[in-house]
Amino acid sequence: AYDLVQGPLVRWSEARDKATPEPPTAVFLHGILGCRKNWASFARRLAKEFPAWQFLLVDLRCHGDSSLMPGSHTVSSSALDVLKLLGKLRLTPRILVGHSFGGKVVLSMIDQAAKPLARPVQAWILDATPGEVRARGGGEDHPAELIEALRRLPAQVPSRRVVLNSLTDFGFSEEIAKWMTTNLKPARDSSDLFWTFDLNGISDMYRSYEDTNLWNLVDNVPEGVHLNFLRAERSLHRWAHEDIQRIDDAEASASNEGAGVDLHVLEDSGHWV
Repeated sequence: AYDLVQGPLVRWSEARDKATPEPPTAVFLHGILGCRKNWASFARRLAKEFPAWQFLLVDLRCHGDSSLMPGSHTVSSSALDVLKLLGKLRLTPRILVGHSFGGKVVLSMIDQAAKPLARPVQAWILDATPGEVRARGGGEDHPAELIEALRRLPAQVPSRRVVLNSLTDFGFSEEIAKWMTTNLKPARDSSDLFWTFDLNGISDMYRSYEDTNLWNLVDNVPEGVHLNFLRAERSLHRWAHEDIQRIDDAEASASNEGAGVDLHVLEDSGHWV
């Protein structure tokens, strides 16, 4: 499932001439337990700032309106899903943006794609390292702990307030609890609300996120690809010195191959950027 947010110049040109060349496209991928709607207000602001662009917001497998997708639930399969969607829509994105799990999906897309990705392409990996996930405990921004907390809640709940109270009682912040209620939808046959995601599949995806290693792509960035890693300053993810050093080393070698690697820091930000 996806939304396509278009700038006013894109909509105007399509109304005037269906043969207009494809507008530049940016793809946005959410993290574990998120959905495409997480990016909606941000994409609308970008559409106003860059009116000739369009922004593709995707529900990854097991999330949102893509919750019933079959097959294995991994970083690699999620990346292949998005590549197939781009092929179906006949889009060649110039920019790929992924947060956390979505960041590794972006790396896997580049790793798997032979031709579908345009060159040059910019990739933004938001608070995710290519390899080992060194996550601290601490409840409120730890996806694994949040998944386990959600397992303790019923599949259908009478109100969002029940979820808010339960998650804050479990030790999660009110901000995270409110964010989780965006994954609730009304049931057809009752006044209850139900979760839109496949929690078992999401659990598999998070294990894949921890296990997937894509450092080889960073060490050998394809020509024309520019990887931008963004580290949240207060993130639960411990960016080890060796991670930062390896990205710095990749930056030096990539520039000699017609590619690019950069590391940025978002000050005073937690993992849920």
